[in-house]
Amino acid sequence: MRLTQLRQADLNLLVVFAVLAEERNVSRAADRILLSQPAVTRALQRLREMFQDDLLVRVSGEYELTPKGEKLLREVESALPRLDRLLSGEDFDPSEEPADFRLAGTDYAARVIAVPLVKFFLAAGKDLCFTLHPMIDGVFDAMDRGRIDLLLHADDGNVPSQFCRETIFEEDFVCVVAKNSAFGSKMTLPQYLEAQHIGITILDGLQTIPDQRLEAGGMKRRVAFRVPYFSVAIQAVAGTELVATVPKRMATLPESLHSELRITKAPKPMGKFKYLMAWHPRMDSDAPHMWLRSRIRKIAETI
Repeated sequence: MRLTQLRQADLNLLVVFAVLAEERNVSRAADRILLSQPAVTRALQRLREMFQDDLLVRVSGEYELTPKGEKLLREVESALPRLDRLLSGEDFDPSEEPADFRLAGTDYAARVIAVPLVKFFLAAGKDLCFTLHPMIDGVFDAMDRGRIDLLLHADDGNVPSQFCRETIFEEDFVCVVAKNSAFGSKMTLPQYLEAQHIGITILDGLQTIPDQRLEAGGMKRRVAFRVPYFSVAIQAVAGTELVATVPKRMATLPESLHSELRITKAPKPMGKFKYLMAWHPRMDSDAPHMWLRSRIRKIAETI
C-alpha cells in the first residue's frame, strides 16, 4: 500500500470539502462546521493545491463541482461515513451508506436465500447491492483473497477450518423422479443404489453429501449424468428412470412439470443436512457484513 501522499495530507480538509460540496456556499458551509468564512476559504485553497484542481468553481453566485470535484465527492461520501463509524463504533446504517456484497452459492442458495434477500435490500436502502456468484472449485481461495464476502453452502465438511461459519437452518433431501417411473412414494436403499442418478456438480465435480454418506457405508450410487444446477437436474428426469437427489425446498415443482414429475422420500442414509453461511475472520466484526449476516438469519427464521 502506497501512503506517501496520504501521510502529507490533512484529512480534516475532506470534511470541509464534503460540506462545501453539499452547501455550494462558503457562508452556509462555515455555519455548519463552526468555522469562520476565511477559514473555509483557506481550506478550499489547500484542497485545490492538494488535488491540483479547482474542485469547486463559482457559477452564478454559487459553487459548482468540477469533474474531478464530482469524483472526489463520490469517494468522500463513501469513505467518510465508514471512517466515522470505525471511530464511533456505531452500527452500519443501510439508509445512509452504500454497500456492495459478494456472495457465492448454488441455485438452491439463489432460490431460498437470495430471492428474499432482494426484498430486504430494496426496503433497507437505495445504495445496496449484492452479487451471487456461482459455486466454483476456487471459491475458498476467492474468500481468502477477499473476492467473496460470504458463502452459502451445505455443511459437507469441506469448508476449511480457518473460516467462520454458522448453521442457519436444517434441510431434508428428497428424490425427484418421473411421474410414471417405477419408484413408490418412498425410495428404498436397494432401489436407490440400483437406479441411475443425475448428479449436481458443486465442488470438485461432486454433489458431496449424498456421495459422502453412501461411501461411509461402503456404498456408491451410479451417477450417469452431471449438471451444474439443481433446477436443471429436476427438469432432466422427466420421462426417464433417472433420480435427482435435491434439497426439499428446491423440489417445488413448476406448474408445467406437475404432470411429468413427482417427489419421493429419499432413503435413510440421505436424511437431513445443515445449511450454513461461512466467511473470512477478517469480516467477522465488519459492520456491513454483520448487518448482512443478521438479514440472512432473519430469512432463515422464516424457513
